[in-house]
Amino acid sequence: MQAKPPVIEVAIVGAGPAGLMAAEVLSSMGHEVHVMDAMPSVGRKFLLAGRGGLNLTHSEAFAKFANRFGAANVHLFEPLTSWGPNELCQWAEGLGVETFVGTSGRVFPREMKAAPLLRAWLQRLRHPASGVPVQLHMRHRLMGMQALDAANASQARMALSFEVTDLSNPLPQTQTVLAKSVVLALGGASWARLGSDGKWVQWLQAKGVSIRPLQAANCGFDVAGRTGQGWTPYFKDKFAGHPLKSISISWTAVSGERHQKQGEFVATDYGVEGSLVYAASADLRESINAQGSAELTLDLMPDKTLAQVLQEISHPRGSRSMASHLKSRLGLQGVKMGLLHELLAPDLWQSPAALAKAIKGLEVKLMSTRPIDEAISTAGGVTWDSLKASLQTKALPGVFCAGEMLDWEAPTGGYLLTACMATGRQAALGVHQLLNVALGQHAATKGDEP
Repeated sequence: MQAKPPVIEVAIVGAGPAGLMAAEVLSSMGHEVHVMDAMPSVGRKFLLAGRGGLNLTHSEAFAKFANRFGAANVHLFEPLTSWGPNELCQWAEGLGVETFVGTSGRVFPREMKAAPLLRAWLQRLRHPASGVPVQLHMRHRLMGMQALDAANASQARMALSFEVTDLSNPLPQTQTVLAKSVVLALGGASWARLGSDGKWVQWLQAKGVSIRPLQAANCGFDVAGRTGQGWTPYFKDKFAGHPLKSISISWTAVSGERHQKQGEFVATDYGVEGSLVYAASADLRESINAQGSAELTLDLMPDKTLAQVLQEISHPRGSRSMASHLKSRLGLQGVKMGLLHELLAPDLWQSPAALAKAIKGLEVKLMSTRPIDEAISTAGGVTWDSLKASLQTKALPGVFCAGEMLDWEAPTGGYLLTACMATGRQAALGVHQLLNVALGQHAATKGDEP
């Protein structure tokens, strides 16, 4: 049993990009920083996200970049203005990681990998050129917090309870740590196996912190097929996992605004997923929440007009099947042809006008998002009205929140990582200010003593 809990200056819970950025900023300012994480090693979700090429940020104009966060735009503007895409690139290059801009405008490290950047970052955190080395504590799972009735502002504000596991001792131990300030960077609720399980929601709500329910973001969707829920067994067996390339989608947001975007996505055994679907996922999810379903319209031939498609279909086909005719005249085949057969009623295949209309506007009905744990990220979280501008919680003085815990979402493309790190930095600056105020108050109190 722990007789005397240690008192530390700053406890950061969560060793992802937001938590590590907060640690770096506070360390450079001379603060004693301890980072705790439930996982055996740091940055697990960061490493997995970078497995196919680490998308650091986006090179588009800042005004456009800062407008990618939906309703949270106004709240994230200040953190992103202080530390945005340009600063992130400079930070990476300061770690010896050269970056480049891809054809899509996304920014990547030259090696395309997350591991070299994370190794260099950890080396700098542990052995900074200036500042205080950051101490990392793995296999520390936060179980709860309790506010302390400190005699004065210089003493610890919070008691944190951790479940600690050790390879030498299979039985978890309970450890209490007293902290003068706390930064929570616990992530959302996707990819729980990597540490972001969302379990913090219940106990943080119990402490009076307002939280908007977590939902899947940048996610896949279950479809309603023409003959019932989901694709037919034939379509799943033949086309699940096949990408639909050079395609355009359009959809209507709950507000009534119509959107269109071109790119590619993937047909899955349950429905649809992929970059083009992720771009529309926030609107599609909200439509499902409001109406019970959402409609996604596919243009299978975005480089041709409806009139051109109709002209090609109406061309005499002789003895050829319609499938052979469409392949010959339009190059339509594979999963695109499979979708037409899956969603278009048999009698409409006899009408060139109906067939052309379907090729240029095939309706796909979406019934639900995939489970939140499958999503790339999550929407919802700690509400902005429960936070001060410094990201300190109003209900728990001395406790700050950062990263995906906050109530915001963004499309893929580097926006997620940039905002996580920017809010980690914002929280760190708030902690620094709070600790300086507390130190000044303590010094003033000491000066009044006889």
